[in-house]
Amino acid sequence: MKYAYLLILLLAPLRALAAVSEWVDFTLHNGHVYLPITVEGIDTHVLLDSGAQVHAINKAFIGKNNLDLSTGAKMRIQGVHDTEDRTTYNNVKVGLFGSEFELDKVVEFNLGHHSSGMLLGAGFFNPFIIQINYPEKKIRLLTRDSVDMNEASNVRSMDNRGNGMPIAEIGINGENFWFLVDTGSSSGIFMERRYASRAGLLDKVDGSESSRGVNSTGIQDVANADTVRFGPFEIADVKVSFPAPGETTNLKSQFSETRSRIKGKRIVGIIGYGLFQYFLLTMDYKTGKIHVSLPPEK
Repeated sequence: MKYAYLLILLLAPLRALAAVSEWVDFTLHNGHVYLPITVEGIDTHVLLDSGAQVHAINKAFIGKNNLDLSTGAKMRIQGVHDTEDRTTYNNVKVGLFGSEFELDKVVEFNLGHHSSGMLLGAGFFNPFIIQINYPEKKIRLLTRDSVDMNEASNVRSMDNRGNGMPIAEIGINGENFWFLVDTGSSSGIFMERRYASRAGLLDKVDGSESSRGVNSTGIQDVANADTVRFGPFEIADVKVSFPAPGETTNLKSQFSETRSRIKGKRIVGIIGYGLFQYFLLTMDYKTGKIHVSLPPEK
């Protein structure tokens, strides 16, 4: 991995941040960020997913603990590969960052082993600026009045004109594209096949892999981009995946309501952990402003 600064930016606006929370250690599993949490008084772990438009509870966690939750209306959920109606729950008791609260419209999903109880999406991120130090595996929340993200932002990004899903522009082999920023995605870069062609990636395919969404699975081709530009950094030899010939996909979060539509910029894919893993990422989910830097030296 090689880095080259494309511009010089003073990081002072981020040095004196008034944190809402202290730095909290998190666990990385397959590129996903997990925090300790209590759900209905039971200790478990939660996946933080900045691209998700819903909160979710693990079906296996419900079964393991024989939870009797208040059932809500069915919700139609669009994953990467398919669409499906899902059960929701109301008045789910949660404890996180020293606070106790209840959540409604929590969607039931298969989130793997019962030790992972929940996923928290947009509703968790909206009130705060969030900082994730990927190399040191730490996270904290900041008040929005503690930093001017208009000044600090060094990534071309936006909130996608009102639907709250942050998007960012990155360059792949010299071609610029807009992507959904998804901390819940374990992939590096996932994009539509026709835009992968525009970036010259179809001639660089070196294999295929199976991708599992919340509703179904699909086959993806994999190639390495010579260069990827992310904010002030240029990164060499980055893995990019895209649907194999004949495969279809919905380029939204793995956990999206079907009524949500991406408007404004043309979104060609999703960027996730594979790209973020070297950086300290600061993001205002409400405005879509993003700052990316290398973690400070100890």
